[in-house]
Amino acid sequence: MSGNEAPVFMSLYFDEDMETEISLRLAGRGWDVNWARQASALHYPDREQLALAVSQRRAIVTHNRRDFERLHAEYLSTGLAHYGIIIAKFRPNLGDVVNRLLALLDNVTADEMINQLRYV
Repeated sequence: MSGNEAPVFMSLYFDEDMETEISLRLAGRGWDVNWARQASALHYPDREQLALAVSQRRAIVTHNRRDFERLHAEYLSTGLAHYGIIIAKFRPNLGDVVNRLLALLDNVTADEMINQLRYV
């Protein structure tokens, strides 16, 4: 694959409000994941978290609906591109969040996720 082709499978970046256990479970199933602590990006503002995900060509996963809906709208209105924003509703059972993310990952390609906002 040349450097200009989008990968088929999404890579994910979990901001710091996501439970690390979720990213570890996905990584354990072979998915390419990164998270704020691993990227030394704890306490970065949301705008910087999204920019970091973009720089790594990753869809960002967050619980923070309000701020990331706003950032998504800003990106679209200014012509900036992102690799996807996934808003995960907080659920006490982390397995539910993992299963919803897996369903999305199994049905949406990285290319299809560009500039998309999805809810799981």
